[in-house]
Formats: sequence, structure tokens, C-alpha cells
Amino acid sequence: MKSSQKTSFKDTVLPFQLDLSDIRGRMARLDNVLDEVLSQHNYPPMIEALVAEMVLLTTLIGQTMKLRWKLSLQVRGDGPVRLIATDYYGPDVDEQPARVRAYASFNAEKIEPSLDGFSQIGKGYFAILIDQGRDTKPYQGITPIAGGSLSTCAETYFAQSEQLPSRFLLAFGHSQERDGTNGWRAGGIMLQHMPTAGENVEIDEIESMDGKLQSGDLLGEEENENWNRVNLLLDTAEQLELVGPSLSPIRLIQLLFHEEKPRVFDAQKIIFGCTCSRARVKQSLSIYSAKDIGYMITEDNQVTADCQFCGSHYSFDPDTLGFESGSLDDHNFKE
Repeated sequence: MKSSQKTSFKDTVLPFQLDLSDIRGRMARLDNVLDEVLSQHNYPPMIEALVAEMVLLTTLIGQTMKLRWKLSLQVRGDGPVRLIATDYYGPDVDEQPARVRAYASFNAEKIEPSLDGFSQIGKGYFAILIDQGRDTKPYQGITPIAGGSLSTCAETYFAQSEQLPSRFLLAFGHSQERDGTNGWRAGGIMLQHMPTAGENVEIDEIESMDGKLQSGDLLGEEENENWNRVNLLLDTAEQLELVGPSLSPIRLIQLLFHEEKPRVFDAQKIIFGCTCSRARVKQSLSIYSAKDIGYMITEDNQVTADCQFCGSHYSFDPDTLGFESGSLDDHNFKE
């Protein structure tokens, strides 16, 4: 179904397809969502930018998948930026919004303001995890941190793990609104060749390329020509066009790819949403023995836990936790 021109595109992902080139795409606009994600924490600007890029990537990738539960992106490094984690929860029913959340862990004392954020991740990996819910086995794919940006890491992942040429063009940052307020504004486009690529490429050959795959390594001659042409068109997009709001995503797609016969579909609404709850946190603590729980007790005789995504604080009576029967008073774990 084609998307209505009257749709509000704030905090949405718009799917589209370029029929002439056999390429599918997504365009995301994130406004209030990104403000809500970042307002849960007090990150320095460099970390905010990395989180913003990850949220944008997660939103674009998540909307391409038929999720029953959750897509997660993780970046882990040995530098001052230790971890960036994002989750995308697919809508439970049609026409309901998808939810995103994110957080970062870093060593504030070792952050170097004069360097870019990506270089301070250091050596590590970029991972995509897909969890389709109960009674399913989660999938995980990993690629090394390389290429100068998180977007490049994502492109390398799809080339190596899925053998799909993929491209991301992102823009994000603080915006001065007409009413004088400041807020985050982000936009981006994801292109991906339809799954006909890589039929003649061996996995061992791909891995030996050390993440430096070109579209020609995965596509036939005609497909590669189409892919390169569409990427040249994408390169003409300006950052202000990506983040809006003067140009709608539908109009931008039409302007960029009008010769490729674009079709747009219904936009997916995105909201900030955390799945933490008292019951979930208590369940997560059930893996610990009563002895382990004993080491977690505070001076107030409570076991506490904070959600890293939204900052919610939970406090429990230690006698109600752990998988061993009996009260903790039956064990000599308290000081």
C-alpha cells in the first residue's frame, strides 16, 4: 500500500522500493524519540553523537526485518567507549508503533575531546542480535570495528554475514527550532540490494577480504551497474534534506530516485520504549543463588537494580530473591 502524502513523518521509518534497480530502501526521521532516548542519561556530546548514530541504524535495520520480538545492535571496544547497546522492538500488532531504546558505557576520565568518538571505541566488534521470542534460538552476527564509522561497520556486516550490498547515509545533530528550543534531529536512508546477490561468492573468500568488500564482489555486472548508479543518486542528498522538516521523506525519495520508479509504502511510527519492569528485574535475579544474593545486599537490607536504558530504580527484599529455598537469614552471608 502506498503511503499517504498527509502522513506526519516525525519519528517514522518510510519503506520504499526502486523497481527499476531491484533495490529496497528505508528512510528514517527521528525527532522526539532521539530526545527521549538521550534525556535518560547525561552523556557528553561525543557519546550522544555515537548513540544517535546507533539509534538511527537500529531503527533503519529493524524495520527491514519481520520481527516478532527484538533486534539489538551492540558495539563493544577496548577504548574509552566500552559499550553502546540499542534495542528495536517490532510492533505487537499492525499499525502499532515500534519501540527503541539505547545506552552507552564509557570511561569519562579517558575520553579525549579532541578526537572523534568512533576512534575512541578502539578494537572490538559490531554485533547484530535477533531474538524472535520464546521457543526460538537467538541469532548473532559479528564484524570487527573498522572503516571509520558505525555505518560502515553495519555495511560490512551485511556484506559478510548476509552477502547483501547495503548503504547508509545518515545525518544527525542538535537543531535550533523556530520557537527557540533546542532538540535532536536525525534522518537517514538505507539502501539494500534485493537478495539475489552473492550466489557465486564463497564464504571463505568473503572472510579473506578483511571487510573490504565492494559491490562488484557480490553482484553481477548489470546488478552492480544499477547499484552504483543508485548510490551516485543517493550521494546528491544534502544533510538538511535528510533531517527535514521542509522536505518530506516521500518527496525526497521522489526527487532522488525518480528515474528508478520508486514505490513508497506505509510509514512505521517509532517511539521510545523500555521493557523493564519490577517483574522482569526480579526474574533476572532468579538466576542467582541465595549466597550470591547475599553479596548484593545494601546497608538498608535491600537488593537494588537500575535499568541502564531508562534509569528506573528497583528495590527488593532479599528474602524474596534467589533460586535457593529458605530465608537468607538461614545463611551466614550478612556482615
